[in-house]
Amino acid sequence: MKRCKIKSIAILLLAALTGPNASMAQKAVNYEESKVTAFELPALLVSKNGTPIKTAQQWEKIRRPELLEIFAAQEYGRTPNEKIAVRYEVLTENRNALSGKATSRQIRFIFSNNGKQTEAILLLYLPNNARGKVPVFVGYNFKGNHSISYDTSIIYSSNFMRVKEPGNPDWARGCQMSRWPLDFIIGKGYALATMCYHDIYPDVPGYKKFGIPSLFSGYDSLSAKPDEWQAIGAWAWGSSRIADYLETVKEIDSKKIAIMGHSRQGKAALWAGAQDKRFGVVISNCSGAGGAALSKRDYGETVEQVTKIKPAWFCAAFNQYRNNEQALNFDQHGLIALMAPRAVYVASAQEDRWADPKGEYLSAFYASPVYGLYGRRGLTSMEQPAIEQPVMNDVGYHIRKGIHDVTLFDWEAFIRFANKHFSLTNGS
Repeated sequence: MKRCKIKSIAILLLAALTGPNASMAQKAVNYEESKVTAFELPALLVSKNGTPIKTAQQWEKIRRPELLEIFAAQEYGRTPNEKIAVRYEVLTENRNALSGKATSRQIRFIFSNNGKQTEAILLLYLPNNARGKVPVFVGYNFKGNHSISYDTSIIYSSNFMRVKEPGNPDWARGCQMSRWPLDFIIGKGYALATMCYHDIYPDVPGYKKFGIPSLFSGYDSLSAKPDEWQAIGAWAWGSSRIADYLETVKEIDSKKIAIMGHSRQGKAALWAGAQDKRFGVVISNCSGAGGAALSKRDYGETVEQVTKIKPAWFCAAFNQYRNNEQALNFDQHGLIALMAPRAVYVASAQEDRWADPKGEYLSAFYASPVYGLYGRRGLTSMEQPAIEQPVMNDVGYHIRKGIHDVTLFDWEAFIRFANKHFSLTNGS
């Protein structure tokens, strides 16, 4: 009994130190709008040397590269240019998945370089009733491919087995089915390509050596370079490698790839979309600080809190803005603007105050003028829309009832938004 009590106390202490409440040991979390300090956002349509940006061509040639450099140097780290060899092995194919509605495949990605290799497993569902090539959603799952379905043929990946908590029912088969409504997605004519994010970069201290960064030349697990890429950069890189594979799948329309990320993966989805224009629709769900939410708003999670809770997510240079957000010469509206003119959608949850829903909305709003350069329509009002009343311009947004999660309402909105921007009518 004493061991059990000691273990329980240890778990509670770990939760206090690493969970959302960890911020209380650093600085009280502000959840009152009246206490949000005044802030000024860096101008998006003015170049570093003061040149006004008035055309899409100027944005593409001058300002967009400047912002990409800023985010790489000061927040997410630089994505290496080195090419990593990859080969694919189709492990299983089931043409009668989802009671005959879909074909499922499991594909092992084997990445190798410098005498090392690491593996990842992609779970792909394709609708069986499609008349031609189909659009696809790409997204990471948190607790293994097996977590999105009760299908016992779904394989546990090697990195998942390394990091999972033994005997924890929270990691059980089908435990996150509600976040991935497969029948609904397939029924709307979309394929789904998902992978456990631990396969690319294990989100556990001390396990970086099993992730993708360890394959690159000059890898040093103890590197303190300020612009060294970390987890979010690696996850974004992995999303692009999934897109590489999807371009080889005959059933997939590679011109209609949407990426959706929730929470920390919402941060990574935005960074992936900023760097890789193959993602025609980019969706951030409850991504908060370092994702869609403005950093300069002192509300909910802050730069200090997110970088101390998860120091391996961002490059070291971002730490200089702990309790110093007003010194930022960029903010997350610039990240959202990097998607222009492609469609971008930001989703929030009413009870997810930690992620600052208003800050997520304002970030998308302040990114909208860049879309105007292309004759596209962003968000036109500073006021958030009503609960569960989505806005679906080229920049889209909704806030729904409930907590930090992905729900069927979210997926209904995501698919309506993707249908609009992929010019689809099937299942809409």
